[in-house]
Amino acid sequence: MSPPSLIQSTAPVSHPAPIALSYELFPPRNEAAATALWNTIRELESTNPDYVAVTYGANGSNRDTAVDLLDRLLTETSLRPLAHLTCVGNTADELAGTISTLLERGVRGILALRGDLPGNAPAEPRPGALNYAQDLIELIRRVEQRRSALLCAGKVAIGVAAYPARHPESPSEEHDIEVLLAKQRSGADFAITQVFFHPGHYSNLVARARRAGVTIPIIPGLMPLTSLRRVLRLGDMTGVAPEPALLDALGRAGDAAESRRIGVAATVDLARAALDAGAPGIHLYTFNEHAAALDVLDKLQLLRPAAVPPAARGLVTA
Repeated sequence: MSPPSLIQSTAPVSHPAPIALSYELFPPRNEAAATALWNTIRELESTNPDYVAVTYGANGSNRDTAVDLLDRLLTETSLRPLAHLTCVGNTADELAGTISTLLERGVRGILALRGDLPGNAPAEPRPGALNYAQDLIELIRRVEQRRSALLCAGKVAIGVAAYPARHPESPSEEHDIEVLLAKQRSGADFAITQVFFHPGHYSNLVARARRAGVTIPIIPGLMPLTSLRRVLRLGDMTGVAPEPALLDALGRAGDAAESRRIGVAATVDLARAALDAGAPGIHLYTFNEHAAALDVLDKLQLLRPAAVPPAARGLVTA
């Protein structure tokens, strides 16, 4: 008689998973920006985030600087990078080469995105070009499968974008959910939302996604709402009007310190509403600035595990 399986004999999991924490950074454009960015990186590293996303320009416009930043994060910090990758304007062969490069450098997490369509996009796409994030996900999985021995039979974590409000190019919110479900079926492991301004947007997105059969974690993406100019710009980009009370308060702020206090409070309210709705983590769009992000984290009082030294993780063998 065979012994009972662990699944049959183990008691149900009763302890909730800790809240995940992540940040987003973008490659620096010049030497001064690089110095400021590395100050931010060291400050954020002290919070022991689960990963740090590194953006990647449309059509690979900043590919080299993005890869350089990923290299330094892997070799000079304890941070785990999540590499953005966009597919618009790139062929499958080109993207397969980029994916291989990322894996060879030690990246084990990729955020698979379609990317913004260029304003001068040709009427006919390039032969062999990928046009949707779903295609990119499937390509990542194919490249991964060919390299499974090199990855020690491991698995690349693939993230995707989710939209709390209708995507500007989508016919409906229902269509957005169908796209998210298709990404899951193609191999996505988790989703990070675009910026939102209204507490109900996240909980409504999750409810609609779960009804449709989406089971992957959906992590709220939050931007510290400390700049009136940036809030207005993001409202235009997403097609979602920010809260009038927030715009009024930021407009009346007497100085940068008051604007930061107002914006941090509004961001914390959004984060708490998302956590109350069952969010598995918090993803902060930092714009390469750490002060407001750390203010948000401090007020949320999220419990963070102690950082594990590289040697204890088996990363140093000497």
